[in-house]
Amino acid sequence: MRALLTVTSLLISTSLLLIGHGMQITLLPLRGSVVGFSEFQVGLSASAYFLGFVGGALVIPRIIAKVGHIRSFAVLTAIFITALLGLEMLDNWGAWLLLRFSTGAMICGLYSVIESWLNDQATPETRGQVLAIYTFIVLVSMAAGQSLINVGPIDSATPFTLAAIFLALAIVPVGLTSRLAPAPLESTRTRFSLLYQRSPAAFAGAIVSGLVVGGFWSLGAVFAQRYGTSLSDVTLFITSAIAGGALFQYPIGWLSDRVDRRRVMLALCLLGTLTAAAVAWSIGQSWHLGAVFMFGASTMSIYAISLATAADNSASHEFVEIGTSVLMLNALSAAAAPLLLGQLMTALTPAALFWASSGLCAVFSVYVGIQCTRRRAVTVEEQTPFSAAGMEAAPTAFDLDPRGLEDEVGDLKPEETASDQIPPAGSPM
Repeated sequence: MRALLTVTSLLISTSLLLIGHGMQITLLPLRGSVVGFSEFQVGLSASAYFLGFVGGALVIPRIIAKVGHIRSFAVLTAIFITALLGLEMLDNWGAWLLLRFSTGAMICGLYSVIESWLNDQATPETRGQVLAIYTFIVLVSMAAGQSLINVGPIDSATPFTLAAIFLALAIVPVGLTSRLAPAPLESTRTRFSLLYQRSPAAFAGAIVSGLVVGGFWSLGAVFAQRYGTSLSDVTLFITSAIAGGALFQYPIGWLSDRVDRRRVMLALCLLGTLTAAAVAWSIGQSWHLGAVFMFGASTMSIYAISLATAADNSASHEFVEIGTSVLMLNALSAAAAPLLLGQLMTALTPAALFWASSGLCAVFSVYVGIQCTRRRAVTVEEQTPFSAAGMEAAPTAFDLDPRGLEDEVGDLKPEETASDQIPPAGSPM
């Protein structure tokens, strides 16, 4: 508790920021649809957002290192608000691509400020507690933002103005804090080849999570708008999925600490296959929101399980680099998803979003199932403890994650191939 008191202002700012962010991430696909953009165009603008997130992860830490955390937080939030209000005022698709790219870069930069600050204030003994509280605040705030979308019609300025107000208020607690800001950030490398070498299952999990969950965040609100009768139907739809992901992440993590995580990932992919199909099948049925809840529960936990699987198969000193690779691969997959899924929705029906998601989960179920037949470099007893994680984070989150701080006694050596498969004696590598 004492560790949390040192970052109270930062956590309050985080909550306010993510309420506004939670509102805009659902508002923008809806507004795009209202102004006449096709599902493909809405999806492409979402791809720009995720590409901005990747670009922000590569560039903005250098800016933070030059000007400091507090000023960076204020400047990034100001640009975020400007881009959001610009999106509300304009209906030019080209401008939308640029502005959505900007919002992605800014939110990644803000995550970098928050997570590096939390890491600086946490001790090795309190990192797990701080990370759990932070993840809880992220999920609750994003869900709270959904309920506020109903303050006015989507074609009005009211919900955008309210989102901007929350974003602006987020500057106040950080701006008034008397705590010293942390040391400058260090850049982190990304090596997808190392991730695949260490864990093909984690590599696959990062991709399918990005494709399916990224597709949901990009186009789920458009799907709900096409089949719903009111704006409250859309917010209930998105909130149900978030609630499923939030409530089931820890039970799934608890289970994954006790069995081979690849089997847990396989089960989640299989459930994702069934629940995504159920969402598409249950349109207009009384059990539709229940299907959405279970879709969120099964698919939104795949990223955290992939990250934990990667941690199991990497040395402690490799975790930040491999964790960053999981995050970036997930973000790139999320950027690619709307290009495919938005086109399918335009060419077929909005329900194609979930039929395609079901097919993607099925394909990856086969791949992960094959990985489950191969021996691992670590036993279940040697697995690192699960830590909750959301797919929207900055690479600095891995400095906070206690999985990167374990003793290296018994760790994998850097030159070892710690993949999910250990070839039998005499077989080629």
